[in-house]
Amino acid sequence: MQIQNRVVVVTGGANGIGQALCRAFAAEGAKVVVADIDEQNAKRVAAEVKGTPVVTNVARESEVKRLVDETTQKFGQVDIFCSNAGVGVQGGPEASDNHWQRSWDVNMMAHVYAARAVLPQMLARKEGYLVQTVSAAGLLTQIGSAPYSVTKHAAMSFAEWLAITYGDQGIRVSALCPQGVKTEMLRKAEFGGGAFLLEGALEPEQVAAEVIKAVTEEHFLILPHPEVAKYFQNKANDYERWLRGMRKLQAKSAMLVGE
Repeated sequence: MQIQNRVVVVTGGANGIGQALCRAFAAEGAKVVVADIDEQNAKRVAAEVKGTPVVTNVARESEVKRLVDETTQKFGQVDIFCSNAGVGVQGGPEASDNHWQRSWDVNMMAHVYAARAVLPQMLARKEGYLVQTVSAAGLLTQIGSAPYSVTKHAAMSFAEWLAITYGDQGIRVSALCPQGVKTEMLRKAEFGGGAFLLEGALEPEQVAAEVIKAVTEEHFLILPHPEVAKYFQNKANDYERWLRGMRKLQAKSAMLVGE
């Protein structure tokens, strides 16, 4: 897909990867809609990229639908929808129901809400692109956070399903699966267990550049950290060995936190 003059919506666009995506798509000549619950920073980024800010809580379907409706009314259509917003919380089964629900709503259902809202017009045109920020955790796991790992696996499964179901009807799907990225979520260690990710963390701009390349070439799996493909192969080839390796990584990460 050629990006110039396309209408691009980016959720979670006020900070981190989302902010970098807004900048990258604008640099390619796209019309960018910056959607975020953070109104102040959404307006800041929109002003920078000459885009349109729309305050949106992606955990609420009505707000995602309003986002798509307002964008369509202003620009005529949505060409690329980047479902990028995400949250992380710490813990396993003992994590509160509220944390589990929030993770489910933002990391998974937000993708469903976006697809419900935007697919009808894309299918009618027989063209459209869904970019979904998943995480390497959706292919592997997230040490220290069961809610994050589980919901990201679900998001990955949904992205696969969309690509299979609608790929022959002109709909393209990309799943973005980075490891550590230098964002506030990683810096604040919001959901624990991720200290080992700091060493190889990428700048958001590096991740955004990979997204632009993937959309242009229409590739499904976006791996800004190429080593993730090897880890994924190791998991498939010898699950037991991979689990043992992850337990060692967990112990190493705990030591790093202790330091």
